[in-house]
Formats: sequence, C-alpha cells, structure tokens
Amino acid sequence: MKKIFFTIVVMLLHQIITAQVEEKKFTFNFENITLEKAIESIEQESDYSFYFDKDWIKNHPEQINLQLSNASLETVLNALFQNTNLNFYISDKKIILTRNSIIYDKLPENYFNDEKNKPQNNTIVVIQGAPVFKKELDTNESDDGISVIGKENKTQKGKTFQLSGYVKDAKTGKPLPEIIIRSKNTEATAITDVQGFYNITLPVGINIIETENFLYKKETRKVILYNNGKLDLAVSENINQLKEVIVKGKKSETLKSANTGVTSIDVEGMKNIPMVLGERDLFKVATTIPGIKTAGEGSAGFNVRGGKTDQNLILLDNGVIYNPSHFFGFFSAINPFATASADIYKGSIPAEFGGRLSSVFDIRTKNGNPTKISGEGGIGPVTGNLTVSTPVIKGKSSLLVGARATYSDWILRTLDEKSLENSQASFYDGVLKYNHKINEKNDLEATGYYSHDKFSISSDSLYKYDNRLFSLKWGHVFNVKHRGSLIFSNSQYKFNIEYNKENDPTKSFDFGYKINENHFQLKFGYNLNNNHKISYGISSKLYQIEPGYLNPTAQETVLVPVTIDKEKGLESGIYLSDSYKISEKLLLNAGLRYSFYAALGPSTQRTYESGLPITDATAIESKQYGNNEVIKTYNGFEPRISARYFISKDISVKASYDKTFQYLHLLSSNTTQSPTDTWKLSDLNIAPQNADQFSLGLYKNFIEEDCEISIEGYTKRTNNLLDYRVGADLLLNENIETELLKGEGKAYGIEFLAKKNSGRLNGWLGYTYSRSFVKLDSKFDSDKVNNGEYFPANYDKPHDLSAVLNYRFTKRYSASANFIYQTGRPITYPVGKYTYGNAEYTVYSDRNQFRVPDYYRLDLGVNIEGNHKIKKLAHSFWNISVYNVLGRNNPYSIFFVTKNGDIKAYKTSIFSVPVPTITYNFKF
Repeated sequence: MKKIFFTIVVMLLHQIITAQVEEKKFTFNFENITLEKAIESIEQESDYSFYFDKDWIKNHPEQINLQLSNASLETVLNALFQNTNLNFYISDKKIILTRNSIIYDKLPENYFNDEKNKPQNNTIVVIQGAPVFKKELDTNESDDGISVIGKENKTQKGKTFQLSGYVKDAKTGKPLPEIIIRSKNTEATAITDVQGFYNITLPVGINIIETENFLYKKETRKVILYNNGKLDLAVSENINQLKEVIVKGKKSETLKSANTGVTSIDVEGMKNIPMVLGERDLFKVATTIPGIKTAGEGSAGFNVRGGKTDQNLILLDNGVIYNPSHFFGFFSAINPFATASADIYKGSIPAEFGGRLSSVFDIRTKNGNPTKISGEGGIGPVTGNLTVSTPVIKGKSSLLVGARATYSDWILRTLDEKSLENSQASFYDGVLKYNHKINEKNDLEATGYYSHDKFSISSDSLYKYDNRLFSLKWGHVFNVKHRGSLIFSNSQYKFNIEYNKENDPTKSFDFGYKINENHFQLKFGYNLNNNHKISYGISSKLYQIEPGYLNPTAQETVLVPVTIDKEKGLESGIYLSDSYKISEKLLLNAGLRYSFYAALGPSTQRTYESGLPITDATAIESKQYGNNEVIKTYNGFEPRISARYFISKDISVKASYDKTFQYLHLLSSNTTQSPTDTWKLSDLNIAPQNADQFSLGLYKNFIEEDCEISIEGYTKRTNNLLDYRVGADLLLNENIETELLKGEGKAYGIEFLAKKNSGRLNGWLGYTYSRSFVKLDSKFDSDKVNNGEYFPANYDKPHDLSAVLNYRFTKRYSASANFIYQTGRPITYPVGKYTYGNAEYTVYSDRNQFRVPDYYRLDLGVNIEGNHKIKKLAHSFWNISVYNVLGRNNPYSIFFVTKNGDIKAYKTSIFSVPVPTITYNFKF
C-alpha cells in the first residue's frame, strides 16, 4: 500500500514540475555555433543542467542556426535535437540526454496483461512503438554487435522503415552481389544487386538480421530501428573445407522478374567452354543462347530476334562500342579477364535504354581490389592477356589495368609461305578503370578503353580500325530510398585504308571514316515502398560523323581528293518506369520513354520531286544549313510494358510489349558486318527505324531452383529498314539516299531453353525456331525487290540448336562439349542465262530463294585446375580443346564463276578441319 501511495505522489510531483516548465518561456538566437555551444547557452540562460556523454556531440558536423522566440523549453530542445540521434528527458532541473532511445516514466497500458507480449519458445520479443523492456532471451544465435538506426519517438507505433546499405568483402572491400539479407523475427528478405546494395523493410524496434551465402560466413546483427537508415555489412570468406563448391547464378531471377528475353552471361564460367583457338569470347557464348545468331562462322555482328546487326546497343560501363570484334569477328574486342558481368536484353528493354531496336548488351568491367594487388592472365596460341588490380588509397580507391595482344604477326613471319611473307594481322586492346569511394554517399568510377586492329593479307592494302571509349560516373545516395548517378561518356570508332600500289604509285591513296558521340545521362532510382520501385532520368547524345575522305599519297597522282561533308545529330530522351508489385502473384513493370532527334547543320541537303523515285534525275534543289541549324526533327513515344504472374510458386507466365526507335543506320552491302561499314544519321531524306515487339513466355524451376526451363514466343514488326539498289555505291557518295531502298520487316519465333546451374553435369540446351523477312515494295518498279513480296532476310535461319555442357569428374578435372546446328542461310542462285545483242547475261532467282548447306559443329575440351591450396603464388587453369572435332567443311559463303561458258559454284569455309588448342590461365 505504501509503495502505491509513493508512486502516486511521485507521478503527481512530476506532472506539477512539467506544468511549471511549460509555463516558462525562452528566447534564443543561435547563429553558426556548435551543438555543444548551444547547450552551454541554454544552461546559462536557464537554471537547468545537461547530463550527457561529450563524445556524442563533440564531432557533430552541422553548425546550429536556430531562432526561437517565447518558446517553451521542450520546444527549444525538440528544435535543437531534430536532426540528431539524441533524445532528452526533463527531471527537476536536469536535462538527461540519451542517444537514439527515449526514457519512459511509465509502462505501456496493459503491458503485463497483453498475451502477445509474453515470450514463447525462447523467441525474441519486440514491442512495436514502445521501448524495449525485455532483454533477449537465451538463444544459440551469435551476435556480432548492436546497431541503432535513427532515434525513437512516441508516435512510431506500428510503423515500418527502410534499412539499406552495401555488403562488402571484409578483406578486399569489393561489393558483393547475390548476398541474401534475412530478418529472423519477420519474413522480410532482400538480395544485394551487382553493386552490393540492398534495401529491406523492417518494423520499428529490435530486429535480428543475418546474411546468407555459402561462399561467405554468416553475419548476424541486432538492429534497433527507429527510422529509415543505412547499415553497411562486411562479410568474411568462408574458407572451411567443403565437399563440393557450387557457384550459382541469379537463382529464381528468371522466374520472379517481370522481364522477358533477359539473359545474364556467367563470365567466369566461360573458361570451361571450348572456343576457337582457346579464346574466351563473350559474344560467341551469347550466340548459343536462343534468339541470338550470326550470319556465319567467324562473322562480325549478331542478329537478335530477327534484327539487323546495327540494331544492337553494346555498352561497356555505359559507353557505346561500335565494333566489338577483332579480325573480322573471329575474336571479341571485350577483354574477358576484365569483365565482371554481361546482361543481354532481347525483350523487355528497360526504359533507360534507347537508340536501338533489337537488343542491349550491358557489359560491366570489374572493380579493382582496394586492399591488395591481385590479377589474372592467360596465354593462348595467338594472344596473351593480363589484368592487374591495385589499391590507390587503401580501402577507398583502386585501379584496374587490363591488356591483351596477339602475336599473329610473329606467326605469319615464321610461316614458310611465299605469298604470306609481306602479310600482317594483329590486334590489341586495353582497359583502365578507377574506382573511388569519396564517402558514404558519394562514389566515383572512371573507365577508359581502346582497341586497335590492322591487317594486310597478301595485298597492297593495309586496313586499320579502332575503338576508343571513356566514361565517368558519379554515384550519389540522397537517402535510404533515393539514389542517383551522373554519367558522361565519349565513344569513337574509325577505320583507315592505306593503299600502296608498288608498280603504279599514282593510284596510291589514304581512305578513312570516323564516328564520334558524346553522351550525358542522369539516372535516378527511388524505392517508394515495398510495392513500387521507380526509376527515371534524362539523357542526351551528340553524334558527329565524318562520312569519309580519300587523299592521294603520291605527288604525281591520277586521283582527285574527295571529302564528304560531316554529319551531326542530337538525340535526347526522358523516361519514367515503375516496378509495381500488385500482389504476391502479379508484378507489373510499366515504363515510358520519349525520344527526340534533330539532324543538325552545317550540311547540304537535296530535295526531290514528290511522287517520284529518289534519284539524281528527280533532284529539285540543294538546301544549305548553317552550323547547328535544325535540318529535320523526329520524335516518338516508346512504351515498355511487361508483367509476371505466378501460376504456382515455381511456375510463372510473362508478357511484354516494347516500342523502340533508332535514329542511326549502318550502311553495308555485305551479308555480315564489316570493319569498313559506315554509319549514317537520319536526315531530311532518311527517316528513323522503329519497331514493335510482343513477347509471351512460360518459366519453371526444378530441384530446389537448380534447374530451369523456359519457353518464349515473340513477334516483331519493323519500319523504315534500309536496303540498297543493285550495284549501289555506298562509299564516298555525297547523295547516298539515291542508292537506298526503304522497306519493312517482320519476324517471329519461339525459343526454348533448359538450363542446369550446378552439379557434376551442368550447362544448357537451347533451341530456336524463327523466321525473319524483309519487304521492299514501292509504286515504282525500280524500287521493288521480289515484286514487292516478303523474302527471307540474309540472316534468316529457321532452326538453331545449341548444347553447351560441362561434366566435372573431380574438383580439378572436367570435360566440356558444344554442339551447334543451324539451318543454312539464304542465298541468291543463278538459274539460267540468255543472249541479247550478241552478249550473254545470267538470270538470277528471286532474292534469297535458296540456301547454303546446313551448319553443324562439335567442340570438345578438357579442363584441368591447379591444386586448391589457399596460400600459393597463383592458381592455374589449363584448357585443352578441339574446335570442330568432326572436321565439318561448313560453307561460309558460295560464289559463282563463269568458265568456258559454264557457271560453276564454289564455297568458302573458315575452319574445315579440327583445330586443337592449349591455353594456360592463372590468377593471383
């Protein structure tokens, strides 16, 4: 009874004291003073004393600027500590500061009588919206520390907050993707992205979170969450001896996401795939994926879902690479040892990407190691490769340098072949990347790339071409929900032909071409809540093209110098997209992009008579445009919509629609992409390409998400495709529009993929049935092809089967196999001849009416890894492979020669015999 009476008296006295405090008013004018000085001022102006730990405020970075007039002490303190993690409690003439939490002078109502607050089965008790009065009960969980995020207030009951941050390797500081963050007292989970970033929704109060990834030790952390906040986690590599090491990719991502037609290449796994001359090749691996093809073996460029080779956007750290191949397509120009990831979008192209119709190859280079020197390299039959990473400021910044070069010139010189003694063929490429973490909210990334090719095989011409790229990215975290990046990139591609005729130097010349682009981007991501993830941004790209020049190189020459006027164009875009989780089963990605293009001067543009073919004979006048004067504008809305619905927990169905515009065209009269192909901007007479694609797919996972099967169908329509008149002259043509034909395309197909991600036997089986057609129709017979009817495109291959398999005998020994089958590509055959005016002429079939023989190839390889000791100078990996084991003489092309009045067909092949290779790779 006495205790009850004493408690009542204390509470009454507290109410009286509080009432007296509220009656007294204060006036303060704080200007650019520290928090500590502000507290001292309050003590001097009042008869109250503060009690706190000075370490809490001595490093407080913000200067106080606060004006208060006739305010209560509680109002003053609330304003003073608003942007800090400090709370206060007033008792008598004392002001007690606490960090994060609140001092309570009474328990919540019905606290002891509330059944839900009673602990059961040794579980952790969390009272939402109230202080934590109970300690954690005895459990077996490891606790690596307590983190307090934000500060408590009395209105937080029932609220949830966003906890975000980065997960990094404790030793190297590298961001770690695919780390699961799991809450033990709720069902909330999150997975880190490629930058190691995560975002998870948790209730107010105590939360126990833990990381999960079999390669890293489990990290458990107690988090007391009072507001949105940031918590970075560092995990250590799990070096315990394992019975089997299984590296899984983005498990369930294909099943769960709303995107159709998206594939991620396992860059590290490429080492097990047999390739020609032992070269790891990102793009060759990509062509084994359903929906991605090439026109032939050793050809540059690739065709995605019935698209042309110029309709693929290839990005390296946000910068464009125009020609991603070495030596006519035999080798990739992307260094595999410097590559971290590659995502391919052949459907459901995100709204942030624009300027191409068919696909986006989003390739990212590795970040350097900020803690120690490390590297990777390889030695093969024709190339040597080395990538080295070193810290610049330990723990904060790093530099990665990668270089690759061929020694094929040395090989050619050693051959005992008279016809090749003056030949040369070589290439090299290099990448340089710098990463710097400025602080918790800002980071910087800079990438430089350069590649160079030159070749001259028993001729008087020396061909050179190179890519140059630079990109700079500044990333900023505004708050736990909002992130953004500012990106600038510059890309350049050029080629040069030096022709030197020894027996007739008067015909020697230098011919060249160059395209340059500067690209500016602002990208933002905003996690509104659990159901909405919003991305938005703007971009602008300036194209500058030098269409070509020809300069005689001899003093006495019969050639006339030629220089084609430069081209300039500005392409801009704005986008907004939302990933909307409508329910647990239904996910919707809705994006809208608006693109705008302006062809700019200086330029001279022809106008032609309307209703007549565009030829030299129908030209009316030439218009002159000044520098940066707008010649012609084009624009369009590009909706990107996709949806996923779970039929069951391991089966989903998806549908998507994409609209895309492309303001750039590749001019080529070859079947495949060539280094000397030129790019042409849309202008007064050439309209941009545009396409509409619909996709529908079904996806299923098996055996604890270790296996996946998918089947996707698509249909696509394309407008304003460019083709060429027979005998068109595309180089150094001032009025190129007179050589062009405008048409439309249609494509459709169905793609099947079965993939096993781990186990002794792993790999994938892909099959595609697809068709791609072109129609060149006009009211003028001169502009028609095949009477204006649809005909197969040069890259139309209905059946495409790929099997890529790897079988692991032990931890160190494995065998790999590739099998590829494709329908032969279309070709136009001569079908007869006739005589007219004492001259004999050949009659050809309709365009692409026939086909070359079907293509198939089997490759085998054996992979040998060095021992797995942790402490050793370098870890080695040997690959012994045979390309084209069956010696299949697959035709690359067929050409026709008239001899003695007869037309004879001949075929060319690239690799018609088995090609054995041994490569050695190492990592340190």
